[in-house]
Amino acid sequence: GYHQSKWSYFPESRVKQIASKFRKLKIPCDAIYLDIDYMDGFRCFTWDKKKFPDPKKMINELNEDGFKTVVMIDPGIKVDRDYWVYQEAIKNDYFCKRGDGPLMSGKVWPGQCNFPDYTNPKVREWWAGLYKELMSEVGAHAVWNDMNEPAVMEVPTKTAPLDTRHDFDGHPCSHRKAHNIYGMQMVRATYEGVKKYVYPKRPFVITRAAYSGTQRFASTWTGDNVATWEHLWIANVQVQRMCMSGMSFVGTDIGGFAEQPNGELFARWIQLGIFHPFCRVHSSGDHGDQEPWSFDKEVTNIVRKFIELRYQLLPYLYTSFYKYYKDSVPMIKPLVYHDQEDHQTHFRTDEFIFGDQILVCPVQEPNAKGRRMYIPRGRWYDYWTNETLEGGSEKWVDADIDKIPIFIKEGAIIPKYPVQQYVGELTIEELQLDLYYINGTENSMIYEDAQDGYDYTKGEYSLRNFKLTGKDKELILQQFKDGNYITSYETFKLNLMGLPFKIKSIKLDNETISLKDVKMNGGNTLHVTKDFTTLHILG
Repeated sequence: GYHQSKWSYFPESRVKQIASKFRKLKIPCDAIYLDIDYMDGFRCFTWDKKKFPDPKKMINELNEDGFKTVVMIDPGIKVDRDYWVYQEAIKNDYFCKRGDGPLMSGKVWPGQCNFPDYTNPKVREWWAGLYKELMSEVGAHAVWNDMNEPAVMEVPTKTAPLDTRHDFDGHPCSHRKAHNIYGMQMVRATYEGVKKYVYPKRPFVITRAAYSGTQRFASTWTGDNVATWEHLWIANVQVQRMCMSGMSFVGTDIGGFAEQPNGELFARWIQLGIFHPFCRVHSSGDHGDQEPWSFDKEVTNIVRKFIELRYQLLPYLYTSFYKYYKDSVPMIKPLVYHDQEDHQTHFRTDEFIFGDQILVCPVQEPNAKGRRMYIPRGRWYDYWTNETLEGGSEKWVDADIDKIPIFIKEGAIIPKYPVQQYVGELTIEELQLDLYYINGTENSMIYEDAQDGYDYTKGEYSLRNFKLTGKDKELILQQFKDGNYITSYETFKLNLMGLPFKIKSIKLDNETISLKDVKMNGGNTLHVTKDFTTLHILG
């Protein structure tokens, strides 16, 4: 879903005010983030009881209204002999040391800090255990690891000295070798702790610093950015390249972290961000508000419209996550990945494929009423008008402030949920499938499970592979099912897009059925049982 963050939301009354306004304005949102100001003097694993007198109660109340609470944890541990985390680390010799012996120290948000050596398996085990109270007792849902390069203030390198020593899993080395994996090992330990203490739910962890392999433990975002049109363009390119590098669960600080976007820039960034696997607005607190309602009414309505689109596309997004998890397929694909045989795709950076069958091209300039973009080879449907375009060339596409170019590949089957204010708010009583006619054949997939827990590893999932075959006056939809998960809905609502003929008869698993039985009501919309094998439509 959509996440809302800021440096920082406090005190408790402000957090509740933000949550309440999302629900009042009916703008879907699933998570609210607490940055470093929830802590007591920026000490990790503590709470400022003046700002948050009863965090457990607050988190429970937010959860009842559909909000998950995500809290930040940094690597820098304040040098404070009365601080229990510091005491444990000193007692067990868990902090990094300099090459000549003393503890490696540096200034971060709490002041002077020492830094755990996460390359030591004993330190990782200890760090994982620190999450017990935060997750099991207070009830936080997820953790955000920041500053874990590690960032160090007021030094030229902005990080740990190169002579800092690390255990490196029993192969001692300097920071010169360990720097790139330091943050990865921190979030590895965080992942193990969160996984243990939120069980039987699945863990959700975010990290700023990462290295090859970090996708096993966490999602990420592209770090602090600026509210400029240039950084909107950069955000688009960064996410594409991160996905191609094997780390698809990624997004950017929508709207820009530093400085203040105007309403147009914020709206355009939302229009891009809702297609990113990780979708979060985050900003620094010293330049103004950056919630969906912080601009004018027109911008609020546009933002709501696109966040609602993300929530409608959640089953499509979830299926993309499954393909990423199962086969390492990038969730966002540059055009060159989509069709490398077409040389026109080799240097295109604006357009991308969301999942396998949705083409997106964000608007990245101010005052634009549209833009030129490259349509890949094949036939594509304009999402907004259902008009078809033949690809293989560059075209002008209208895109006023309230929309961006979105195209659906012919033959695609796009699953949709009804709009929800948060994931799980509604019981899905019927799954909508938008079928885009093709004169030929196209395959699609829908993956579903309980959306939490681990029963999917025991066969409790639903995997539906569809084959859509179209001819001049005929459309055949075949379904191949796998898995034991029983979905909450019993029927599909099929919206037939671009059908070139009037429906005269329908066969469902070789039995002719009355057009009244599929509730056509004069349009190209059918309601059929979810467990059919073959749907045969004749014109």
